[in-house]
Amino acid sequence: MIRVFIGYDPKETVAYNVLSYSIEVNSTQPVAVTPVMLNHLSAIHTRPRNNLSSTEFSFTRFLVPFLCNYEGWALFMDCDMLVRGDMSKLWELRDDRYAVQVVKHDHRPSNDIKFLNQPQTKYEKKNWSSVMLMNCAKCKALTPEYVNDASGLQLHQFKWLENDDLIGEIPHEWNHLVGYDKYNKDALNVHFTEGGPYFREYAGCEYADDWLEMKDRMLFVEDAVDELVVKRRK
Repeated sequence: MIRVFIGYDPKETVAYNVLSYSIEVNSTQPVAVTPVMLNHLSAIHTRPRNNLSSTEFSFTRFLVPFLCNYEGWALFMDCDMLVRGDMSKLWELRDDRYAVQVVKHDHRPSNDIKFLNQPQTKYEKKNWSSVMLMNCAKCKALTPEYVNDASGLQLHQFKWLENDDLIGEIPHEWNHLVGYDKYNKDALNVHFTEGGPYFREYAGCEYADDWLEMKDRMLFVEDAVDELVVKRRK
């Protein structure tokens, strides 16, 4: 079973649901998708939000190993994404030499504001934590107490690991940054890090048509009512 945890923020509810659906319909293996929601974690996550927490899952993502009892592997993803490939192919890349595996971006945004006027912070290893294959047994430093107290940089720069040798790499196609990376028709997971097509301001962004098509597929229902009405009229 592929265990996927998706960061949930009520400002992007539709993004979460479309991403979850895109994972499910493209996977050739069973997947279990779990939202990382603040109201589910209130008993263990007491950290107050500040103006640098652009989403509700800015820090709760690091509770995934705890939620898995520090056993097995799990995948964390931000919700502002669209999977276009088979998740089982990413899952096959798990390597027990590492505690986490990520796309090692050199992401240096030039602007200071992103979607919904949220601050755009700049730091080393930015966006590495937006897609993480996590070897939970090697992430035992991520206790609820540590996640509550550690600084944002300590968490997102993986300071909780003994060294960076425990950070493995996955192909760039699994965390393609829309608007920063050159358009790639073969991107396996696109990341609307600036803002997705569900926001009016970004309605025309790259891969918007793909996202809208997936949303329509998710909302599809086979409705026999109209056909029944026609038959009765005859």
